[in-house]
Amino acid sequence: MKSICFIIFFISGLTFSQNLEEQIYNAAEAFIANKNDQSYQRLIQQEIDFKNKIKTKDEQLALVFLQCNKAFYLKDSNRLTIAISTYEVAWKRYNDHQLSAISDYDIIEYCLKPLGNLYTKTNNYTNAENTIQQYITLAENSKNKDQYIAGMINLSALYQTRGMHSSVLELVAKAERISDISIAQKEKLNSLKAFSSLSSKNTNDKDLSIRQNMPTIETPFAKHRLAYQLALKNKDYVKALEQFKMSKQNQKEKLLTIRDLAKRHVEEAQLYYLLNEFQAADSFLEKAIRLLLPNFKDQGIPEKSNLYAENTFIDIFDLKARLQTQSEKALAFYDLSFHVANLLTSSLTSQESKLANLISNRKRSEWCIDILFEDYEKNANPEIFKRALNYAEKDKAAVLQEVSQKKTLLSKHPNDSLLLQEQELLKKQEHLTDVLIKSQLGYQASKNDSLNKQLLEVSISLNSLAQAICDKYGSTQNKTLDFVMIENQLEFDQAALVVYFYGSNAIYQFEISSRQHKLFKIELNTEVTKSITDFIHLFDNASVINNNVNSFTSQAFELYKTLKIDQVVSHPNLIIIPDGLLNFIPFEALLTELTETTNFTKMPFLVTSKNVVYNSNINFYLQKQEKATNHQILGVFPVFEDSSQALVYSVDEALAIKKLSKAKVLMHTDATKADFLKMASQYSVLHLSTHATGGDFTNPASIAFYDQPMSANELYSMDIQPELVVLSACETGIGRLQKGEGAMSIARGFQYAGAKNLLFSLWQINDASTATLMSLFYNSYEKTRSTHLANRQSKLDYLNDPSVSTTKKSPYYWSAFVYYGKIETEETHGSVIYYFISIFTMLIVLFLWFRKRKPTIR
Repeated sequence: MKSICFIIFFISGLTFSQNLEEQIYNAAEAFIANKNDQSYQRLIQQEIDFKNKIKTKDEQLALVFLQCNKAFYLKDSNRLTIAISTYEVAWKRYNDHQLSAISDYDIIEYCLKPLGNLYTKTNNYTNAENTIQQYITLAENSKNKDQYIAGMINLSALYQTRGMHSSVLELVAKAERISDISIAQKEKLNSLKAFSSLSSKNTNDKDLSIRQNMPTIETPFAKHRLAYQLALKNKDYVKALEQFKMSKQNQKEKLLTIRDLAKRHVEEAQLYYLLNEFQAADSFLEKAIRLLLPNFKDQGIPEKSNLYAENTFIDIFDLKARLQTQSEKALAFYDLSFHVANLLTSSLTSQESKLANLISNRKRSEWCIDILFEDYEKNANPEIFKRALNYAEKDKAAVLQEVSQKKTLLSKHPNDSLLLQEQELLKKQEHLTDVLIKSQLGYQASKNDSLNKQLLEVSISLNSLAQAICDKYGSTQNKTLDFVMIENQLEFDQAALVVYFYGSNAIYQFEISSRQHKLFKIELNTEVTKSITDFIHLFDNASVINNNVNSFTSQAFELYKTLKIDQVVSHPNLIIIPDGLLNFIPFEALLTELTETTNFTKMPFLVTSKNVVYNSNINFYLQKQEKATNHQILGVFPVFEDSSQALVYSVDEALAIKKLSKAKVLMHTDATKADFLKMASQYSVLHLSTHATGGDFTNPASIAFYDQPMSANELYSMDIQPELVVLSACETGIGRLQKGEGAMSIARGFQYAGAKNLLFSLWQINDASTATLMSLFYNSYEKTRSTHLANRQSKLDYLNDPSVSTTKKSPYYWSAFVYYGKIETEETHGSVIYYFISIFTMLIVLFLWFRKRKPTIR
């Protein structure tokens, strides 16, 4: 009897399972047959019901099928963000349940390909690359040549979009070695190769060398397209328009999507704009808008609520803005571009993708500031100033600020599981990125396809968390600057604030004090650019300044005036937020007056009259910090004795720090990377006296320990909260310059890891003078507990030290160290004693007063 019951139960369970699988397929096929919003809403409800019942792999596969078709509909409906998340869920389900083992469902064609394309369309370049690399590997393993070539083509197109033309040519060369490629694929590869060959060389259509290296273009469309691109490169806009129209005539319009048509209209509008035919340009932009927003009928400005994450909108609105004659209307269109850019970047998780998207935002900010500056010249209205400054600060150190906000939120809610999970995933993402970079550079053996897969999985998980965190705590996106808070803080700090925006055509300088605002425009002509770069190169080595002191003094004073520091209202403290190349200028070494003296001690350096403090953006300046109650120091001194890289005077530096009662010093073989990583989070002050390098366009910045170096990327995965990091090493503030974000330096790595305040160097510093400076710094720091005061005082003491030779008083030896952080009040031992005496006296007075009082009678 029990056996019969078991068989009946098994058969009924199997029937139910088969029915559920069939129900899922039926629901998906019914939706495919009749796609509309009503059937979509029905499908969502069915999907929720199916998820709660699914048990078998076959049912999981059926749900993947449903979700891929749902995502396809969303993609075609221009709901790109939801489409991406739906494809991501489908891929995760397929991957987690290892569904490739039970089916030959084409996950590449129906999920990964469209997902990769959507990432590209929404400027999520990191996820796009990881996805395409994923399906290239899958296609290679399954020996699916067509999909493998398709992946190579899509990856090449992605690299071409990002301007990585040498990578495109390498990929195309690899693909061309594969036999029996289809004619259509060969044509695509040829087009990619032709455009990247053209873009990676300075040439014109008369340059025979490049024409001979061009691949053969078969179709009339591709031929005219290449001729158009060549004419455009040579600024022959009449010929470019002619070739563009001919390529359009030979294009199969039926194969184009609405988005493709809209992009083509924008491209034609851009050509007419270059030909100064503005009415024609505007008409094509209007056509593009109507294709992407079919319900938009007016000639006015679209509502933000009707827009979606589509990068074509940015091209449309940017050009629309440039066509306007009224500043407010132009700014309104630029604001629409910013809005769409925010929609695109809201789902980005990797800092590489975020940084790549900052460049276009920076250009747009410059256009907006330029419009407002013209209005400001006519009417110096404070509101115009404020709007311009908001554009200047909009994306400055944006990635650094975002990670700081996440860490601040976690510090307020240290037990929140969502925030803890997000931090762990962010650390994992940065660690994987570091491993990927090292494997690409050949420093570390690892399978790139495995890393791409893991990075994609982490990104998908981070995105799913982001919405839950936003729902719980609200958006952390940058808001409008609070000028009342800025002015109050400046008044409290007795400071003036100077903010720079380093654009393509001009540098804008904003000055704020508690009493006034000023806005200046410094044209970036050849002379100004040269004066900035020449001044930076004065610090390439010690002899440059010492061999021609008079040249230095004239350049230092001229740059002081050029950068409008002479216009700043006099205050004891000067806060500078640099930008672009100005990140590498030691402002303290500028001269406030023209002088004929060659005696460095007598020169009117800015440091002799001001406390100069730097910061990455205004919000970092306003950030509240709880002052550390202890000042325990961890010093790291590899020394590297008995080597060509020995830092002999680093030992003196260590001895100076050892005198401080709460200092822990790791020296020689104890100064390992592992020991530093283990101990760093336990100390409020970290001091690293070692070698460092700013890296280059290929290699990231790094800092050396006794056993091995640590790259900036490794620091990104750390989580420390030191009050102060002192980087007593070469080039710790130098790195690849990223527009808006600053230098990708070791200092930035520590700031990303959580350091509140930093003292670091801008060039290759001298070992002996650095040891002297650091000794002077800590002597002052021990007395004041104020980094910015100690930094300045150490420089003044160095300049006035009779034991330091005249030659060594050159600013090359003392001005390398810049302080990024808060202005801190002085805390002398005398003031602490006075405070306790005052409290004690007050208590005695109160005691005597109470004794003299008569008891009250009720």
